[in-house]
Amino acid sequence: MKVRVEIDCTPLEARQSIGLPDVAPMQIAVMDKLQQQMMANIDRVSPEALMQSWFTFDPKLAERFQDLFAAIMVGLGGTLLARPGGKAGVTLANAVPEQRLGPK
Repeated sequence: MKVRVEIDCTPLEARQSIGLPDVAPMQIAVMDKLQQQMMANIDRVSPEALMQSWFTFDPKLAERFQDLFAAIMVGLGGTLLARPGGKAGVTLANAVPEQRLGPK
Protein backbone atom coordinates (compact mmCIF):
# COMPACT_ATOMS: atom_id res chain seq x y z
CA MET A 1 0.00 0.00 0.00
CA LYS A 2 1.29 3.43 -0.95
CA VAL A 3 0.27 6.60 0.76
CA ARG A 4 1.18 9.90 -0.80
CA VAL A 5 0.78 13.13 1.15
CA GLU A 6 1.30 16.41 -0.66
CA ILE A 7 1.55 19.57 1.39
CA ASP A 8 1.41 22.88 -0.36
CA CYS A 9 2.94 25.55 1.86
CA THR A 10 5.60 28.21 1.85
CA PRO A 11 8.98 27.67 3.51
CA LEU A 12 7.91 30.00 6.32
CA GLU A 13 4.75 27.99 6.92
CA ALA A 14 6.74 24.74 6.91
CA ARG A 15 9.18 26.12 9.49
CA GLN A 16 6.35 27.34 11.68
CA SER A 17 4.53 24.00 11.47
CA ILE A 18 7.50 22.12 12.92
CA GLY A 19 8.20 24.77 15.54
CA LEU A 20 11.27 26.54 14.12
CA PRO A 21 11.62 30.24 14.93
CA ASP A 22 11.25 32.95 12.32
CA VAL A 23 14.78 34.20 11.69
CA ALA A 24 13.91 36.75 9.00
CA PRO A 25 14.03 39.78 11.36
CA MET A 26 17.46 38.68 12.63
CA GLN A 27 18.73 38.16 9.06
CA ILE A 28 17.52 41.62 8.08
CA ALA A 29 19.21 43.19 11.12
CA VAL A 30 22.51 41.41 10.42
CA MET A 31 22.46 42.39 6.75
CA ASP A 32 21.68 46.02 7.63
CA LYS A 33 24.59 46.10 10.10
CA LEU A 34 26.91 44.50 7.53
CA GLN A 35 25.87 47.01 4.89
CA GLN A 36 26.49 49.92 7.29
CA GLN A 37 29.98 48.62 8.10
CA MET A 38 30.80 48.11 4.44
CA MET A 39 29.64 51.59 3.49
CA ALA A 40 31.57 53.12 6.39
CA ASN A 41 34.80 51.43 5.23
CA ILE A 42 34.33 51.69 1.46
CA ASP A 43 36.97 54.44 1.20
CA ARG A 44 39.60 52.16 2.74
CA VAL A 45 39.38 49.64 -0.09
CA SER A 46 39.42 52.02 -3.02
CA PRO A 47 42.36 51.42 -5.37
CA GLU A 48 43.88 54.79 -4.51
CA ALA A 49 43.71 54.15 -0.77
CA LEU A 50 45.19 50.66 -1.12
CA MET A 51 48.11 51.91 -3.21
CA GLN A 52 48.73 54.75 -0.78
CA SER A 53 48.72 52.43 2.23
CA TRP A 54 51.04 49.94 0.50
CA PHE A 55 53.62 52.47 -0.66
CA THR A 56 53.73 54.98 2.20
CA PHE A 57 55.95 52.99 4.56
CA ASP A 58 58.80 52.59 2.04
CA PRO A 59 59.28 55.11 -0.76
CA LYS A 60 61.43 52.64 -2.74
CA LEU A 61 58.83 49.87 -2.61
CA ALA A 62 57.63 50.52 -6.16
CA GLU A 63 61.21 50.16 -7.38
CA ARG A 64 61.58 46.94 -5.42
CA PHE A 65 58.38 45.54 -6.96
CA GLN A 66 59.80 46.32 -10.38
CA ASP A 67 63.08 44.56 -9.54
CA LEU A 68 61.17 41.58 -8.15
CA PHE A 69 59.06 41.33 -11.29
CA ALA A 70 62.19 41.53 -13.47
CA ALA A 71 63.86 38.78 -11.43
CA ILE A 72 60.79 36.57 -11.76
CA MET A 73 60.62 37.10 -15.51
CA VAL A 74 64.32 36.26 -15.87
CA GLY A 75 63.83 33.16 -13.72
CA LEU A 76 60.80 32.00 -15.67
CA GLY A 77 62.26 32.70 -19.07
CA GLY A 78 65.72 31.39 -18.34
CA THR A 79 67.62 33.03 -21.20
CA LEU A 80 64.91 35.40 -22.38
CA LEU A 81 67.05 38.44 -21.73
CA ALA A 82 70.45 36.99 -22.55
CA ARG A 83 71.94 36.86 -26.03
CA PRO A 84 74.08 33.96 -27.17
CA GLY A 85 77.58 34.66 -25.91
CA GLY A 86 76.25 37.55 -23.82
CA LYS A 87 75.82 38.02 -20.10
CA ALA A 88 73.14 35.90 -18.47
CA GLY A 89 71.02 37.45 -15.75
CA VAL A 90 70.45 40.80 -17.43
CA THR A 91 67.58 42.56 -15.68
CA LEU A 92 64.82 44.54 -17.37
CA ALA A 93 66.13 47.70 -15.75
CA ASN A 94 69.50 47.58 -17.52
CA ALA A 95 68.62 45.59 -20.65
CA VAL A 96 68.93 47.27 -24.01
CA PRO A 97 66.23 46.68 -26.63
CA GLU A 98 68.34 44.13 -28.57
CA GLN A 99 68.72 42.04 -25.42
CA ARG A 100 65.01 42.10 -24.69
CA LEU A 101 64.18 40.84 -28.17
CA GLY A 102 66.66 37.97 -28.03
CA PRO A 103 68.77 36.69 -30.89
CA LYS A 104 68.04 37.97 -34.36
